[in-house]
Amino acid sequence: MNNEPLTWQQFEQVEMRVGTILTAQDLKGARKPAYELTIDFGTFGIRKSSAQITKRYNAEALIGQQIIAVLNFPPKQIATIMSECLVLGAIEADQLVTLLKPGMPVENGTRIG
Repeated sequence: MNNEPLTWQQFEQVEMRVGTILTAQDLKGARKPAYELTIDFGTFGIRKSSAQITKRYNAEALIGQQIIAVLNFPPKQIATIMSECLVLGAIEADQLVTLLKPGMPVENGTRIG
């Protein structure tokens, strides 16, 4: 882990935004169990992502939940989908992931900063 401090300008370049999960289903062909998520980021569009959160979350229960994701990473092929954003979560020692969410509903596309 790099403990080199970021500058404020570097931090501002990371586009973390709130989105609402529209669909969640098993990601076919993934090496580790994961869900394919479709997420609405308001004016930033609807994007797909994969998330290795199957141990903690039920796919149907994820629909309608707001999450936080990084939008300005380049797209990446993951199994059968092109992932268009990185959903953020807290990763515990046992590799269980807890999704990061706003404390109350906000407009899709709201910037985190």
